[in-house]
Amino acid sequence: MLRSLGQRRPVTGSEDDPRVTGLRTAVSRLRRELAALPAEFPDRAIAEDELAALAAMATHGVPEVPRLRGSLLLIAGAIGSVSALAGGLSDVRHAVELFGESPRR
Repeated sequence: MLRSLGQRRPVTGSEDDPRVTGLRTAVSRLRRELAALPAEFPDRAIAEDELAALAAMATHGVPEVPRLRGSLLLIAGAIGSVSALAGGLSDVRHAVELFGESPRR
């Protein structure tokens, strides 16, 4: 039976991809942890922007590996020294690694 147009889920190509689901979960967790962190640090805005970019990539199908890895590097550089975020950052790193290596140029 077909659902009405208002009830259809968007087709993203990633609905059943556990890597995308894991990435969404890890990014969401780290975004919550970062938002709850009262301390300000110089690169906080960079981390927030890149986490938003990762979240957007995870909602629009299977993300491109080079872009994932670039965002991960920026996030790690921005919050790498904040020990309270180490667990969430590690989860994001593991989620990105599930997409495999970037193609060599």
